[in-house]
Amino acid sequence: MKVGKKRKEAEAKYDNTKSYTLLEASNILKQISSTKFDASVDIDVRLGVDPRQANQMVRGVASLPHGLGKVVRTLVLCTSDKEQEARDAGADHVGLDDYIEKIAGGWTDIDIIIAVPSVMAKLGRLGKILGPRNLMPNPKSGTVTLEVGKAVVEVKAGKIDFKVDKTGIIHTSVGKVSFESDKLSENALELVQVLQRLKPSAAKGTYFRSIYMSSTMSPSVSIDIKSIPGL
Repeated sequence: MKVGKKRKEAEAKYDNTKSYTLLEASNILKQISSTKFDASVDIDVRLGVDPRQANQMVRGVASLPHGLGKVVRTLVLCTSDKEQEARDAGADHVGLDDYIEKIAGGWTDIDIIIAVPSVMAKLGRLGKILGPRNLMPNPKSGTVTLEVGKAVVEVKAGKIDFKVDKTGIIHTSVGKVSFESDKLSENALELVQVLQRLKPSAAKGTYFRSIYMSSTMSPSVSIDIKSIPGL
């Protein structure tokens, strides 16, 4: 496969056969990112779990200390008595039946859906639309709650919801290239430490198999797992 000029230039700025600390990787990504926009910085963590086994599923939330650096578009599906609380907290969209019909028609121009428990039965028929986009509210991620105002504030401040995919990989964003390197590394560290706390008791052998960081359209940088505090 032909390697583009920009990619060659990026790969010349670091040793892609080495593994780096989170801070070193963050510095490298800031140097090799060549997009004209403020690219996202992503992390891929391969875990030693079998997601096909219910007792090895890894899913949870992490509150990144420095946020994601992007606007998180929120929809709150709730009863009328909770609508003002959601709006006061900064929700972008608030309602119920009208939004359920919009979603059924294909509208998904949102990043997070928060719902009160009593309306979840109405969302059942939207599973095929919301499921693949990871938009279905879930109690484990804090998006099914009576405290809709608190939930809106948390997700807009940098609370992320993650779930291991069928290949055993967690993939999520931890910030933007414009972030200072220490803030990127601290966000990444928070996620990794949350994953450590969520290690299933049924998972045997090496839990953290590999960790890579990358920015939009950049090569990936390998992380030295042994250098991460707490692992």
